[in-house]
Amino acid sequence: MWWLYLYVGLSTAGLLVLGVLALRVYAAVSGLARQVRVSGNRLEQAAEDLRRAAEPLARGAGDLSR
Repeated sequence: MWWLYLYVGLSTAGLLVLGVLALRVYAAVSGLARQVRVSGNRLEQAAEDLRRAAEPLARGAGDLSR
């Protein structure tokens, strides 16, 4: 009979360990998603800056070809 208690206790401990690991994975994924969002915003801003910087050059190149 004591084997039954041992199995139930080990199963419960195993589930608790899996739950803790799942929470750690969730926290890591949330942090990664936040970093990806910040990086995407920075890339978007850099692309906009590049577009604004290249616009006068493109206009000047069009004037040269005429």
